[in-house]
Amino acid sequence: MFKKIKNIKINYKQYGKGDDVILLHGWGQNIAMMDPLGKKIEDNHRITIIDLPGFGLSSEPESVLGVPDYADIVYELLKELKISNPIIIGHSFGGRVAICYASKYPTKKMVLFGAPCVRHEHKSKKQAVFKFMKKIIIFRPFVNILKKHLGSVDYKNATPKMRDILVKTVNLDLSEYAKKIKCDALLIWGENDTAVSVSEAKELDGLLKNSALIILPGTHYCYLENLERVTDILNNFI
Repeated sequence: MFKKIKNIKINYKQYGKGDDVILLHGWGQNIAMMDPLGKKIEDNHRITIIDLPGFGLSSEPESVLGVPDYADIVYELLKELKISNPIIIGHSFGGRVAICYASKYPTKKMVLFGAPCVRHEHKSKKQAVFKFMKKIIIFRPFVNILKKHLGSVDYKNATPKMRDILVKTVNLDLSEYAKKIKCDALLIWGENDTAVSVSEAKELDGLLKNSALIILPGTHYCYLENLERVTDILNNFI
């Protein structure tokens, strides 16, 4: 199903019956990554899974959006669908969007899987090379080419517009947004998450007013690796 929100075609999927649960996927992913979880809790909840702008079957935005812009688009879509005060669940990038959403709009409960929040400076050899080349005039035209070949997998796989959105996303510290969230929140993390560490989860837990942190075996995708256990946890929480 599709809705046009702020001139962006948004693909979404709905099923189940009960309290509204919104599922938001990670960067480079789509509805399919959240569907296994939705299917597990559809008996008591109406599930809405969204292809965020630029992913899946949703169109790419015309401008470089920030995470708060994504949250606004989700809000406008839910308003079109007559959904208010939802339970919002986000993985990774979708968790970032969930943090912004819950800080601005009525939210019944929030669940996050491997969601980055606090921005940390991670100096690397790549960054040192980029910084050096920007200083040298004759190298400046080659900086974007170098980024394309030495950047992260997410950066390499993205279109030019989505690369700019990715850079804007990772450079945004969401600490102040997290502090404004009033609803109960549950953080579920993989003990071997190398994308967003457990220490970062503990940091986020400390910023939220009403939250609990559960650490499970697994990686950045621990919600899929422990699907049955996560289902039981969610059924008790939401």
